[in-house]
Amino acid sequence: MSALLAVIHRDLLLVFRRKSEVLTALFFFVIVTSLFPLGIGADTVLLRKIAPGVIWVAALLSTMLGLQRMFTTDYADGTLEQMALSPTPLVVLVGGKIAAHWLVSGFPLVLLAPVMGIQFDLDAGTLGVFMLALLIGTPILSLVGAIGAALTLGVRGGGVLLSLLVLPLYVPVLIFGAGAVYANSVGLDVGGHFSLLAALLVLAVFFAPWATTAAVRIAIE
Repeated sequence: MSALLAVIHRDLLLVFRRKSEVLTALFFFVIVTSLFPLGIGADTVLLRKIAPGVIWVAALLSTMLGLQRMFTTDYADGTLEQMALSPTPLVVLVGGKIAAHWLVSGFPLVLLAPVMGIQFDLDAGTLGVFMLALLIGTPILSLVGAIGAALTLGVRGGGVLLSLLVLPLYVPVLIFGAGAVYANSVGLDVGGHFSLLAALLVLAVFFAPWATTAAVRIAIE
């Protein structure tokens, strides 16, 4: 646990020294979600209908902006090799890097979601469901994205390949996350959507760190 927390602390310190990278993803999320109400106008019925999909797609794309940097710097300076040689299991250290990525790229989106939802005329209950859906769904984006980031380490044009690998895997999260918000807005039960999101999160927590670790070992050997 101490090694896990140390990796999270280290990665957060490195990120805060490069604040522009974090702010770029957050500004992207804010700008994309703000353009739709401006472009569509004051049709509140339409805004409430498209809000779940728009905000979820913006969150998905903004999360992807930081995926390629998750391992690239440590791969270039040899830190990943030192992690692989350390007595601490590499899967624990990789898990710390994934957690740090979510804290920087995913958790801020959960906090910004209510502000963005107000632009789409969402009520307080729907905003609460939105925050809960993002709180469950964004860790899945980081966990699954870490696999793609590890698989494309050292590959020329890895950003494009990363998008092709990861985006299809994000589709279930997008469907169930947006579906929960839409179901709540029309008065339907959201339990099924949250159950499926939670099941995806459990699967990702158990399998994604091991798959990522295997891909990292392949990249550094």
